[in-house]
Amino acid sequence: MRVIGVVSDGLEAVLKTEALEPDLILLDIRLPKLNGIEAARRIRNTAPESKILFLSQDSDLVVARAALSAGGHGYVVKSDAEDDLITAIEAVMKGKRYLSRKLAGHDFGNAGDLHAAGKLRRQELNAAPSLAGKIGHRHTVQFYDGDASFVDGFTLFINETLSTWNAVIVVATKPHRERLLQRLHAHGLDIPAAINQGRYIALDAAETLSTFMVNDLPHPLRFFKIIGDLIVTAYQAARGEHPRVASCGECAPLLWAEGRTEAAIQLEHLSGEIANTCDVDILCGYTMKSFQREPERHIYERICAEHTAVCSQWTGY
Repeated sequence: MRVIGVVSDGLEAVLKTEALEPDLILLDIRLPKLNGIEAARRIRNTAPESKILFLSQDSDLVVARAALSAGGHGYVVKSDAEDDLITAIEAVMKGKRYLSRKLAGHDFGNAGDLHAAGKLRRQELNAAPSLAGKIGHRHTVQFYDGDASFVDGFTLFINETLSTWNAVIVVATKPHRERLLQRLHAHGLDIPAAINQGRYIALDAAETLSTFMVNDLPHPLRFFKIIGDLIVTAYQAARGEHPRVASCGECAPLLWAEGRTEAAIQLEHLSGEIANTCDVDILCGYTMKSFQREPERHIYERICAEHTAVCSQWTGY
């Protein structure tokens, strides 16, 4: 083995990989300028023949799964490196996937198998009935003509999840959360019971953003840790015949409404990653009035590009 390059940040890793085309890259996750997960995603596009072995102090399953999903071929926890690193390098170079001994026993072959304590079995998520026929994708964006249709769309999504005894995570503004409760009660759902059972988790959009935003941008590791733990909790509460978790929210739309366009795009990208990693159906809701600023209408296309399906819902038609 011969070391042909050493870098000090994620962005430099991407640039030097493209220039040197190494056989193998040892990549940390906690890197300045560009974290390792995002660096791996870019390297996968610019140097697809280079293999990536993550070497990180993080032993959290959600972080490791996100790293492998981003393009990693192996993952070694630094505390295991003395015994595992050489073996991991040899395995990865032979085309095998290597997992550190701290992660042994967990199935990383399918993104649907997630549980930080190893208790949760793989569960298959299907889209909510009415959305499944029209969308059939995990990370969906729906555009609404106003607050009334927004609440209607989220009510349908939540109702179809709770009515099958599964769990839903709602991240919305206070006015929307209050209106959703009213509408869900009107649909005959026992929301207090669902809350007590842990099947209805409602969070404030602004407060949730504050837990993983750093320097006005979403921090990937914080996002995967916080949202991943939340999804695990919801999975444990799901009681359906085929337990699943759905999530609807407006964190990225809130960033967009505040003029933080790039932060919104990055958050949508991370949401897509966690939808695949944790096998969760995600519905993002935007009101079309947010896209009436002519100089920024092109952002609509970028928002759509981060989702697997796009649809709209209007009132009065």
